[in-house]
Amino acid sequence: MDVIGFWTRSWTSDDRTAVRKLLAPDVEVEWNLDAPVDDEELLQVQHRIAAFADRVTVAGETLADDGATLVYDLVAPFGTARMVEFLEIEAGRITEVRQVYDVTLIDRYFPGLYAN
Repeated sequence: MDVIGFWTRSWTSDDRTAVRKLLAPDVEVEWNLDAPVDDEELLQVQHRIAAFADRVTVAGETLADDGATLVYDLVAPFGTARMVEFLEIEAGRITEVRQVYDVTLIDRYFPGLYAN
């Protein structure tokens, strides 16, 4: 199974059930947003991006047998923000998710994205 492609298609199309199936039960999640994160908060933020963005595209990717680095363009109605995601995979499941957002542009073009 193409875990990375399935992951990207699932979260950008707002298919939280499919995303949940890819996450290992003990997945580690980190990001640079000013809010605590766990797998539930990750799913909520991905949902908000997918629902609000005009489109989400993969601007770059580096693939390896045990993970990937993905660069996303998050196109909103008034501008584009970027997010870089580092994924680790073991036995077909995502065990680690690390996201780095361009926080200045996220706050400008996706206001309230990570507000609790």
